[in-house]
Amino acid sequence: MAWTRPVDPKTGELDVKEGSSVSVFTEAELAYLRTKGLLARVATVGQDGMPHLAPVGMWSQNPELDAIDVAGMDFDHTKKFRDAARSGVAAIVIDDMVKLDPSEVQPGGWDSRPRGIEIRGRAEAITDPQPMIRIHPQRIVSWGLEGPMQRYARNVGESKPA
Repeated sequence: MAWTRPVDPKTGELDVKEGSSVSVFTEAELAYLRTKGLLARVATVGQDGMPHLAPVGMWSQNPELDAIDVAGMDFDHTKKFRDAARSGVAAIVIDDMVKLDPSEVQPGGWDSRPRGIEIRGRAEAITDPQPMIRIHPQRIVSWGLEGPMQRYARNVGESKPA
């Protein structure tokens, strides 16, 4: 890992408080989150307990709050917004495929490899100044950002999601 973060010696988890100047994201994750044109999907939990997964086109990493902001057209009228407001939890997956050099094509003809990041956490449904869901990370899983076989998962927030 190309990063240094305070780690709690008892739990092995990042010792980062929301609002601190140290990000819960690694440098590789932050660089990836600044990449243009990445696919994203938001997951929420419906009132009936069923998962709801929806593509989103407008999202950004909020460096001031070390959170992910998700918005869209008529966003406060969407199921994902209502679910986040009611349950207080959400997740987002941001990913893409990296085209391999022809010399790296894998058996079976794979000519690309996946990379991405999943962020789960506490969600706020914000209405002002514009409707958005703000996801405060509690669990982060990233893959393929620092190499084809690299996967990095950890708890970063105030509680451990199931």
